[in-house]
Amino acid sequence: MACDLRLKPRQTISERAAEVRKAVERLAQALQAKRVTAVVDRATGAIVFKGWDESSKDGLTDACAFRTLMRTGDSMTRELIKRAEHLAGRSVNQQAITAGGGRVHSHDGGASWHKH
Repeated sequence: MACDLRLKPRQTISERAAEVRKAVERLAQALQAKRVTAVVDRATGAIVFKGWDESSKDGLTDACAFRTLMRTGDSMTRELIKRAEHLAGRSVNQQAITAGGGRVHSHDGGASWHKH
């Protein structure tokens, strides 16, 4: 996955993979504790995790975290994302996520959306 390959100076791929796993685990815990909320854009189907601050992301994008959560996350985390899709009235746009994800993104927790 592309987010696994964004290495920091002197970082190995296995160290990056562990860092990504830990960041996504922290995100899942924050979602379940309701410190972070998944928000889906009604127009584009982009997803953002409102309340997930830069210091917790370890260089991950919301799209990368979403792909990882859907691949490895537990049922409660997936249910919280499904709830965000329901509130938006649409599902996350899988094609946008897999085609480079983050083409549409938000820097303010989903209040506004921007294209790259």
